[in-house]
Amino acid sequence: MKDQMVHIKIANLNDLTIQNNDNSKTLLTILQENYIDWMHACGAKGRCTTCKCIVKSGIEHFGGLTQPEINFKNMDRLNDNERLTCQTKILKGEVEIEVPESSKLPHMDYSY
Repeated sequence: MKDQMVHIKIANLNDLTIQNNDNSKTLLTILQENYIDWMHACGAKGRCTTCKCIVKSGIEHFGGLTQPEINFKNMDRLNDNERLTCQTKILKGEVEIEVPESSKLPHMDYSY
């Protein structure tokens, strides 16, 4: 389903901004389609939290929590401002995310 243009800013990747107009794709898929390496140890199955992102702004533009996200929140492994990139979709608008310290990849150049 094609809808509104989404703008995704990744704060600690030097404010890298990407755009997408297909809100049926997960955030991880969008990142991969834009050649951005993002940790995802379980193969994007929602079985771990290595792909999580910290949402700095625009969380209201994300789709509802998926069952894996609910499960991890109930286990205190996912905070209110964090989402699993392999599960979540951004429906519209502008969002700003960052890579958590625990998910940073050694070959990437993070700005902080």
